[in-house]
Amino acid sequence: MARNTEAVCRKCRREGIKLCLKGNRCDTDKCAFKRRPKAVPGMHGARQAKLTDYGIHLREKQKVKNYYGVLEKQFRKYFSMAERRKGNTGKILMELLERRLDNIVYRLGFGASRSQARQWVSHGHIHVNGKRCDIASYLVRIGDVITVKNKPKSKSAVKLVIEDNDREVPDFLWRDDAEIPKGIVTRLPSADDVTLLVDSALIVELCSK
Repeated sequence: MARNTEAVCRKCRREGIKLCLKGNRCDTDKCAFKRRPKAVPGMHGARQAKLTDYGIHLREKQKVKNYYGVLEKQFRKYFSMAERRKGNTGKILMELLERRLDNIVYRLGFGASRSQARQWVSHGHIHVNGKRCDIASYLVRIGDVITVKNKPKSKSAVKLVIEDNDREVPDFLWRDDAEIPKGIVTRLPSADDVTLLVDSALIVELCSK
């Protein structure tokens, strides 16, 4: 399985915005972006030329890819799905990305970061509607029940993350901090539920060429 092994703190510095890719570390003084917010990665980062029109469009796309942890081939697949549906392509694209299972696990507070949430899913610690689901790209539906695997190791790991994180659960989800933590998708997320500041129209212009 392909994956991006680039240092995650470089991604925040490259995009010029905190993407919260390292969980709690991003809220501490150890955060590289907090210490060097204007330091673009690379030897000549300080002398970076002004972005071209294409560069501005590309950075918006890369920002979204890094935020959700998807690669180019996956991103193109979501864009094709969004194009085939009626409505604003940019908003539909963001809604599809927000429905990914690894993102939902993160938004429920079961993972400190999206990468950790993806690990919980791929290692079989997450069940959907009572069945194991190890596909991070699974698109949740209304009424889906996301639960932690009923094993001591799984429950203790997720409960520790919930205790360490004071993240607010969005209103399209409902979480129950019971013996077995679980969450329910009460409605499909909309583009307004996306916390990342992004101009999806620029992404549509770039990918439509």
